[in-house]
Amino acid sequence: MGKKSKRYRAALEKQPSSPLPLGEAVEVLKKYDSTKFDQTVEIHMRLGIDPNQADQIIRGSLVLPHGIGKTQRVVVFAKGDAAKAAEEAGADEVGQDDLAKKIKDGWTDFDVCIAAPDMMGLVGPLGRVLGPRGLMPSPRAGTVTPDVGKVVSEYKAGKVEFRNDKGGNVHAMVGKLSFEAPKIADNVSAFIDFVTGMKPQSVKGTYVKGIAICGTMSPSVKVAL
Repeated sequence: MGKKSKRYRAALEKQPSSPLPLGEAVEVLKKYDSTKFDQTVEIHMRLGIDPNQADQIIRGSLVLPHGIGKTQRVVVFAKGDAAKAAEEAGADEVGQDDLAKKIKDGWTDFDVCIAAPDMMGLVGPLGRVLGPRGLMPSPRAGTVTPDVGKVVSEYKAGKVEFRNDKGGNVHAMVGKLSFEAPKIADNVSAFIDFVTGMKPQSVKGTYVKGIAICGTMSPSVKVAL
């Protein structure tokens, strides 16, 4: 592990030893805000799932109440009326074969990729480029949809995607440290409630085993369950 900065070590001294109620955890996190840039607030949830079981995969997306404090770059594969709707909703780039070639050649300067269902024959072969970067459109994530205009608007408004990792953990950005504390708490609470509501029927025992929030360059704060 790399050497921690003086600022980070000082923040560690303020780190609570036990989980805190959400409101208090956010207040502690905001006290860590001593960097020259606006840190992203992240949530990390440890779940009691078996990631190797297909019916226990936790994946989805939601629009946070106060957005994420970042304008997401959205590209869309669509044609006809769907393409027009995507453009009107604010998509950064809309295309078909031209967009596919650009991505195949290595361009991935965007945060979200959305596709109309009739475009998946074109998008499918791009999995080698988009998959490893978490950008591949998926029906389960809501990024393969006939209503591309609506989904573009949602991502522009602060929609976040998430999927559990190999250890059964879920991670997502939930705002910026510059947000007022109640807004951070609202976003975190909305995310927790959403993931909690996705508990697979096949999961036995404790589903949510741990929750922590942190900044991009700040120690984490555990949130009481």
